[in-house]
Amino acid sequence: MKIIVDAMGGDNAPQAIVRGALDAHRTHGVDIILVGRAAEVLRAVEACGEKSLPTGVEIKDAKEVVEIADDPAMAFKLKPDSSLTVGLNLLKSGAGDAFVSAGSTGALLAGATLVVKRIRGIRRAAMGPLVPTATGRAVLCDCGANAQCTAEYLLQFAYLGSFYAQRVCGVERPKVGLLNIGAEEEKGDELRHEAFALLRQAADQGRIHFIGNVEANDAIMGAADVLVADGFTGNVMLKTMEGTGKFLMKELKKALTAGTLNKLAAGMLKRDLMEMKKLLDPSEVGGTAFLGITRPVIKAHGSSDARAICSAVLRAKEYAESGFIADVEANIEYMRVQATPEKI
Repeated sequence: MKIIVDAMGGDNAPQAIVRGALDAHRTHGVDIILVGRAAEVLRAVEACGEKSLPTGVEIKDAKEVVEIADDPAMAFKLKPDSSLTVGLNLLKSGAGDAFVSAGSTGALLAGATLVVKRIRGIRRAAMGPLVPTATGRAVLCDCGANAQCTAEYLLQFAYLGSFYAQRVCGVERPKVGLLNIGAEEEKGDELRHEAFALLRQAADQGRIHFIGNVEANDAIMGAADVLVADGFTGNVMLKTMEGTGKFLMKELKKALTAGTLNKLAAGMLKRDLMEMKKLLDPSEVGGTAFLGITRPVIKAHGSSDARAICSAVLRAKEYAESGFIADVEANIEYMRVQATPEKI
């Protein structure tokens, strides 16, 4: 298994990216292609204590870097020798099995769509992060790639999320919920009504395990394994969950360090508190998969440290080995909405 890593993408590049990739190479047994300015990448490797490149790790020179201020839709075209563009072209050519980048989300999505391409029949690629719930984790699809959606997009997101939950997360029969403002069938706007009908039809055909509308509070409690949303709604939910998690941990730390007895209690609860922190920590997941692209592409958070990059490489490995893309290709005919002939 060979993972291509954008060594220049992200706030902490290249040092944290290189360190995380090398950790993944040692820990998870994957070969690595580090894409970026060769001299800088090599210095980062040496700063990690390596006198030379480890066996199974190579550097692919790319002299340009996509900056956060660059136009996301045009960056990969205007900078053909950027680490992002070169990495995506390596993935397209089959030089590696997956691509990981902590760079610009918009540029990565545009590049993945236009260079690596969407799976034939998929209308829009979606971002499918794993979000923490009371029962484990759920796939949130979409979380920001598509602010404007049609009911067909949401139908496809349901299939994409369901296959990902099955293949990558090991959920045998994922429960699919449509994120909405109420659980009743009549709740929501026209988009939600149309999507509900399509999802119900797919469930009646035995294609997905659709459980109906799910409110955000029930979603967090683990009501569904897959949460279907347009990118705007999904992103608001994701950012709310991240902010709430940080707020809770901050307040908990304040309470547990307020006095001697509280500190003693914190010491007794240390293991449980660490597990709680681990559940809420995005670095544990590492990256978000772009679902619907012909090859595995993983977006790591822009502020990723070495641990997060190591986790993202593991996600990429799991994704590449999962058989998810083959599942989508085999079921694409069921993921399309057939046009109804107009009456004369």
